[in-house]
Amino acid sequence: MLRFHSYIRSRLLIPIVALLLLTSALPTVAAAAKADDGVADNVTIMIDGEKAKLADPVRMKDGRLFLPIASVASLLKAKAKWDQDNEAVTIQSARGDKIVLSNGVPIVYFNDSRYRMDTVPFLDDGRMYIPLRAVAELLHATVKWETETQVAEITQIEPAVVTAEYGLAEIGEQFGVSKAALLKRNGLKAAEEVKEGAKLRVVIPSIFDDEAEPYSKDDYTLLAKIIQVESGYESYEGQLAVANVVLNRVKDPRFPKSIKDVIYSGKQFPAAHNGILQKSVPNASVLRAAKDALNGKNNVKDAVYFYDPRVSKGSFWSGLDTIATIGTHRFAK
Repeated sequence: MLRFHSYIRSRLLIPIVALLLLTSALPTVAAAAKADDGVADNVTIMIDGEKAKLADPVRMKDGRLFLPIASVASLLKAKAKWDQDNEAVTIQSARGDKIVLSNGVPIVYFNDSRYRMDTVPFLDDGRMYIPLRAVAELLHATVKWETETQVAEITQIEPAVVTAEYGLAEIGEQFGVSKAALLKRNGLKAAEEVKEGAKLRVVIPSIFDDEAEPYSKDDYTLLAKIIQVESGYESYEGQLAVANVVLNRVKDPRFPKSIKDVIYSGKQFPAAHNGILQKSVPNASVLRAAKDALNGKNNVKDAVYFYDPRVSKGSFWSGLDTIATIGTHRFAK
């Protein structure tokens, strides 16, 4: 059993207090910063005690500070790769984490898991923005907000090195983290996997509290196929909307409870009954739309029907409430 010597106990208080101060101060950002959306010229970002020279401006949106993730990542020795076709950025952090963020998509891929953020990343002038706190946590750092000076201090946290006297329990106590959270954060399943000399990441991103439900490859493939049939010729936005009509129906008590049953029931999708669906080959834009929709990006919330008004006529269609018109389709409820 690992022994926890008295000299280790004596050094616990400072990191615990510091970590609490860093995290507890952050909620005041929304109240302290100006309410208007746009560039936050009055905010200063400090990284490890030095003023950060960001290539892109800090922005305010909905009362929260958002940072350009790629700019901050480069200052924290992380590498960012932009995927223009999918409007996604992949970050390889200095601590070995792989992070994938997509424009308007609430789900973030973090190593081998998917988690739901409490807001969505957005693009501004070609740059991806996410909230201040999320930037710090995903890159294994803490953040402290100074209300009076409008200064955000981001501090990188070094991994904890396991020794005979300083193991999982001691590290967890020092940083106020449970053993289970430490194991999960480091991709471990059991305490026995923690060996002397191992470097444990100790900053637990808040997204870990909301792991996303998985979707199956079969659901992804079927959804992409029906999108291709119905709107393969439309824009990405139109394809995304068709995907979400299917997913909105799954959540609506008036319709079946699975993607497959929604597509194969009723008359909305004739291709499911005439053999065309099985022959469908989704293009790249359709595949992106299917994935983004399954990851929570919804541009036609509550819409459970779509139709081409040039073709579908009559009292039923005209009696629906239109949510949006995208390309040749109207999306309605």
